[in-house]
Amino acid sequence: MDEFRGENKILLRGQAAAPPVLSHRNHGVDYYVSPLRVPRLSGVDDVLNLITADPDPALWAQGRWIEAEGEVRSYNNRSGQGSKLVITVLVRSARPAPVEEGENRLTLAGALCRKPVARRTPLGREICDLLLAVNRPYGRADYLPCIAWGSLAVHCGGLDVGDKLRLEGRLQSRQYHKLIDGEQVERTAFEISVMNLLPEESVEV
Repeated sequence: MDEFRGENKILLRGQAAAPPVLSHRNHGVDYYVSPLRVPRLSGVDDVLNLITADPDPALWAQGRWIEAEGEVRSYNNRSGQGSKLVITVLVRSARPAPVEEGENRLTLAGALCRKPVARRTPLGREICDLLLAVNRPYGRADYLPCIAWGSLAVHCGGLDVGDKLRLEGRLQSRQYHKLIDGEQVERTAFEISVMNLLPEESVEV
C-alpha cells in the first residue's frame, strides 16, 4: 500500500488565557506553551495548548485576541502525570485577531490506526470514536483521537483499520474526572469533533 500523504491544518482565533511558559528547547530554539481560550457558539470555551517558538510577549499577553495557524501534534506522556496522550497545536504563524470572535477550523487527512468504536449515548444518539494517524513530511505521525456524531458516526462505524479519511472539524477540550488512589481528580481530554467528511477523491496517496 502506498504511503498516505497526511494533511494537518488548523486555524484558531481566541484569547490568550495565560502568558507563555517555557516548554522545551529544540536545536537551540526555545518553545513556549500558551493556553488559548476559544469560544464555541454554544457559549462553552475550549482551552487549547499552543506551542510557539520565541513568542512576542506583547502579542501573547494574557487577554489578547490572537489568530494562529499551525498543526495539531500529539506525543506520549511517559511522566506518569496527566493524560497519556498529549495534544497540542504547533503554531506556524500568529497575528493579532482581526475580530474578537472565536474560530476553530481544522482539516485532517490520515489513516485509521484502530478499529472505530461505535456506541450510543444514554439518550440514544449515535457516536463513534476514531484514532487517526496523520503522517508528517519527515517520517513521523501524529495519532489524533476523533469523535463523530449522528449520521457521520454511523458511516465511520463501518470503516476499518487502514481506511483513509479526510475530514473537517474542530479541536476541542473536555473535562472529566478520574479516580486516582481513591480520590476524584479532574483531567482535561482533547479530541477532534468531526464536522464533515470530505469526498474520497480528495484523499491523496
